[in-house]
Amino acid sequence: MTVLQFVLAILLLLCTPGPTNTLMALGGYSRGWFRALPLIGGELGGYLLVIVPVATLAAPFFQAYPQASLAAKGAAVAWVLFLSVRLWISAKKPSDEAQDISVRQVFITTMLNPKALIIALVIMPHGDLAALLPWLVLFAGLVLFAANGWILFGQLMRGAGGFAIRPVVIRRVAAACLLLFAMILASSSLQSLA
Repeated sequence: MTVLQFVLAILLLLCTPGPTNTLMALGGYSRGWFRALPLIGGELGGYLLVIVPVATLAAPFFQAYPQASLAAKGAAVAWVLFLSVRLWISAKKPSDEAQDISVRQVFITTMLNPKALIIALVIMPHGDLAALLPWLVLFAGLVLFAANGWILFGQLMRGAGGFAIRPVVIRRVAAACLLLFAMILASSSLQSLA
């Protein structure tokens, strides 16, 4: 894979809406761009915690035992459903502090995000850590770029030109997006069983 192909494939995945990006946009909405920047550390940490061991050690295991990949998808579905319900319920709470997106939520969501396995198994070269290091540095830069875009998108939803969307609507839409993502993921997992 060339560097250009790698960059395009990673950006395509990172710019596709999903649970992590939903949380990043929601963080930008509730915190603003500057205060939401720490969430990027959670996203990058979650991706690297999956990508590094899988690309260096576990790729042959997942190819030999597809049921392990299915178990990882099941955990991802459960987490995304939990987040969806929590966001829906939190929309009823008046305090913005109780509804804030945390670095921990972004970290766990990213770790369970199927995009991490796709990147580790399909896009990232496999080998030892020294061989992967330049690719991981490039990946980190792409995560910074895409995450900033999602945070900015969320901040822009706060309102421009006097028009602002109510927080309860944003949280309900985000909860519905997470629910839809969980259903798609569960459906693809069930289809792989058939």
